[in-house]
Amino acid sequence: MIENLLPLPVLIPIAAAGLTLAVGRRPTIQRIVSVLALSCVVAIAAVLMWQADLRGPIVLHLGNWPDQLGIVMVADRMSALMLLVSGIVAWVVLLFSMGQDLQERRRETPISIFHPTFLVLSAGVSNAFLTGDLFNLFVSFEMLLFASYVLLTLGGTGDRIRAGITYVVVSMISSMIFLVTIACVYAATGTVMLAELAVRLRDLAPEVQTVLHLLLLVVFGIKAAVFPMSAWLPDSYPTAPAPVTAVFAGLLTKVGVYAIIRTETVLFPDSHLGTPLMVVALFTMVVGILGAVAQSEIKRMLSFTLVSHIGYMIFGIALGSQAGLAGAIFYTAHHITIQSALFLVVGLIERRGGSTSLNQLGGLAAMSPILGVLFFVPAMNLAGIPPLSGFIGKLALLEAGVATGGVLEIVVVVGALATSLLTLLAMAKVWNRAFWRGVPDGVAGSPDQTPRARGRAMPRSMVVTAGLLVAMGLVLSLVGGPLYDYTVRAADDLLSMRYLLAQGVIPR
Repeated sequence: MIENLLPLPVLIPIAAAGLTLAVGRRPTIQRIVSVLALSCVVAIAAVLMWQADLRGPIVLHLGNWPDQLGIVMVADRMSALMLLVSGIVAWVVLLFSMGQDLQERRRETPISIFHPTFLVLSAGVSNAFLTGDLFNLFVSFEMLLFASYVLLTLGGTGDRIRAGITYVVVSMISSMIFLVTIACVYAATGTVMLAELAVRLRDLAPEVQTVLHLLLLVVFGIKAAVFPMSAWLPDSYPTAPAPVTAVFAGLLTKVGVYAIIRTETVLFPDSHLGTPLMVVALFTMVVGILGAVAQSEIKRMLSFTLVSHIGYMIFGIALGSQAGLAGAIFYTAHHITIQSALFLVVGLIERRGGSTSLNQLGGLAAMSPILGVLFFVPAMNLAGIPPLSGFIGKLALLEAGVATGGVLEIVVVVGALATSLLTLLAMAKVWNRAFWRGVPDGVAGSPDQTPRARGRAMPRSMVVTAGLLVAMGLVLSLVGGPLYDYTVRAADDLLSMRYLLAQGVIPR
């Protein structure tokens, strides 16, 4: 039965993590096990996406326990899409990390630690996308927390330890709030199952619903790095190794966005918090992109753009319409791919140019034309240049906003347009200073050398794997029409979920 595939994207990486720990002194076997495990996750996700689109939500009660005692896993169109995109990104990032030379691998991503932890991170992401209850979602966040801390502090440098501490403190605070919220939800409703909650929350007093709703939004808002709970992200991500930063930027914040989508559609579809959520979306866009424009270090700049573009997704969620949700889901899938690709390319820039500071870089277009192409394509995609997938997602969100006709919605649309233009400005700043201009005077050993004599060579495997992720962004552009139609169907699922649950069409 197809339902039996649901636990595998979680169980396979966990089993592979244990196996890679057992063969810690055999790096070749570790690499093979890790790649095969994530390949299986991608294949299973593709099957689940196909079946969810064909037959509707797929539900499994693990161990056939009663609803209140067992763990429920659910794959609908949205969760299956997120599972597939995140699985592909994790697989490509793993291949990228394997292209590092021996000395760099020992320092940046030591195999004995990196592979098991990376697989646990992948399992946590899969579990978050497939879970059908709040407590299992909390377990997913805790898996992500301890795996993330290990990955952030690889190498043990002072900057990484400080960034790891900041990340852990913020994550632990959000985890404590989440645990308290789960206790409150259970006390009020007698369940933590999303299917049951979709029905029982209706019977609570409006004040109680609002308090529970706000608590969940605070928790998931911290995870998604929405304003004003986003200050931790630009200080945490830039210090990590390139593969770690890429997978963090692509996946971790999107788990928070995914949880917000579930909260707003399944649990509180009739809430009155759409307006404050829209204001939060606007400030997330504007504050994030203003921070990005002010940066002269590429990793920090991309970290701020990551925060900024979360605002687009929150905007679509706040609209609450079919078009808004479809645009948010499409943009989430797009952003996972593009943001991860950009951070991998920045890893190559750091390797070839010796720095990620715009004050130290120059002449990269002459040093490596292929590197220029690898940066330019996803950078324009992030800025929303037509006909790329970023343009498709933004256009869908802007049309959904204009269609409402509200004053606040129009203000957010204007803010979104300004954010897109400033994103283009930030990307042009990197292009002009790092690629187009000559090497700045005073950079050690560089002005009197030929362009190809500076920096380190880029391993072909790392260039190819980064190129795969860039190409994936182009594939999303090529299939933008069918993919958007799919996200429309996913939005229909979300908007009709409570009705289906209440009628017993979907098992509770």
